[in-house]
Amino acid sequence: MEYQILNTSTCLLVLLVFIPTGLGICPSSCKCSGNDRNVDCSGRNLTVLPQGLQDNLTYLNLSFNQFVDLDHQLTRFTNLRTLDISNNWLKNVPAHLPKSLWELYATNNNIKVLQKLDTAYQWNLRVLDVSRNMVERAVLINNTLSSLKFLNLSSNKLWTVPTNMPYNIETVDLSSNFLSQILPGTLVRLQHLTSLYLHNNKFSYIPDKAFDQLSQLQLVTLYNNPWSCSDNQNIPYVLQWVQGTAARVVGAPCADQPWPWASATPAPAQPTALDSSPMIKGTKAAGRETSAAPPESTKATKTHKQLKAKEAAPLATQSHPVLFPGTDRPLLRSPDGPQEAAATRTIHVQGSTEGNASLAPATGSSTTPMTLSITSGMPTNYSKMPQSTTATFRKEEPTPSAPEARVPSGASRWQVGLLLYLAALHAVA
Repeated sequence: MEYQILNTSTCLLVLLVFIPTGLGICPSSCKCSGNDRNVDCSGRNLTVLPQGLQDNLTYLNLSFNQFVDLDHQLTRFTNLRTLDISNNWLKNVPAHLPKSLWELYATNNNIKVLQKLDTAYQWNLRVLDVSRNMVERAVLINNTLSSLKFLNLSSNKLWTVPTNMPYNIETVDLSSNFLSQILPGTLVRLQHLTSLYLHNNKFSYIPDKAFDQLSQLQLVTLYNNPWSCSDNQNIPYVLQWVQGTAARVVGAPCADQPWPWASATPAPAQPTALDSSPMIKGTKAAGRETSAAPPESTKATKTHKQLKAKEAAPLATQSHPVLFPGTDRPLLRSPDGPQEAAATRTIHVQGSTEGNASLAPATGSSTTPMTLSITSGMPTNYSKMPQSTTATFRKEEPTPSAPEARVPSGASRWQVGLLLYLAALHAVA
């Protein structure tokens, strides 16, 4: 009896070990690995699930087949981690998928709507790829998909950026859609987002503060969008954000067009051919200063004009006044006759306003001064006169019309006459 029981147990053990292989646990139309837990049934033109799949599968590839509907057919694979149902004819994400999924690939199907129940209980899902479908609306429930890191909805027909995206998501691909707007608050919760793909859409602008909360963003693609670069009201936000963000921006909006809203800095005036030389510029500036400066006023007074009018002999050259600074009495110095040109000289008198004064006309050469002294009577000793009242002739610039003048030969007669005239005036005083 005991021997029979032992033989029966041994037979059952052998059956448990060898029968699964003999019964064909790996379907003939698939490839299996990892103790038949990784099954690849891709490219077999299947329309239904193959027979013999184990319930403890962890990887199942059903891509490139002819599946139209897989609702409720995958629920039993409670250990499934990766499911690939890409490149089929599915019209929706299969209902009641196992909650153990980490990765779901459903690209290139005929899915039109991503329903809220499709992802409502997928707490473990990390990758969701529904790209290259016909999705027009993606409904996500708030606080679901809490483990999702990668969401790919590219190459669909979305018009609005999906709301209620999971807050832990890191990569969102919404490229090649018909997106034209971002509703307020859509991206506010995505504080862990590092990559955002928005190229090949219909964006004309980005709403204000739409990207302000994306503090971890490292990459954003914005090329191939019809940006309204002339929209002074809406486009400035994205342009300023692109300039200030630390993220890498691929395809910055309006990069090849001027910004009409920006304050243009006037360009510096280009020098003309006439102004290109610094020497010419300096000459012109000096000319402007010279023309703007008022002419220096002379110290000639009415007395000067009256004395000038009393001169009998007309002068062929200019006459310059002789001024005594101590008394402010101008006198006119003129040559004897019109036949010789008069030198342009000015007599400067220094000292007090008392009766003693000295004059210094030039005799012979124009550079040799001579000092005359005048007292209350006729002078007897010229050398004893005070040195504080000395007048000298100082040569000034000659007028353009008169060459450098020499002292006329009749200067001594003129000096004696002037001396006698001044002595007489002093005696009368």
